[in-house]
Amino acid sequence: MLGNSINQLVNEVQNSGYKSIQWNATNNQGEPVSAGVYLYKIQAGDFVDTKKMILLK
Repeated sequence: MLGNSINQLVNEVQNSGYKSIQWNATNNQGEPVSAGVYLYKIQAGDFVDTKKMILLK
């Protein structure tokens, strides 16, 4: 929980509806990241939510 940004998966305006994305456990340079607890943030208009994710290898 160092607060470092690991990867940004989507940064574009999208139409409403169901969305799905898969993260291949790599950072912005394409290097694999270690197992552990990661935080992810979802933003949609005024809505912002941050949740925990556990990466197991």
